[in-house]
Amino acid sequence: MEKKSFAFGKMNYIICIASVVVVILGFILMTGPASTIEGGYEKDIFSTRRIVIAPITCFFGFLMMIVGILYPRKQRED
Repeated sequence: MEKKSFAFGKMNYIICIASVVVVILGFILMTGPASTIEGGYEKDIFSTRRIVIAPITCFFGFLMMIVGILYPRKQRED
């Protein structure tokens, strides 16, 4: 009986799952109050967390996804 061979190895899946978590963390960092509220203008839309840290976090998450896809799978020798 032939053993099924997956396209990715275990390490590929671990890296991809970690990258999805990092991207989700980046999007969570982007959240905050709306730009206009009843009380006036909300200055938090220009915070460093929302316009610098969160996009960089998402970018590294997407880079990790590329690494997870291209990471070489170890070939088992039977």
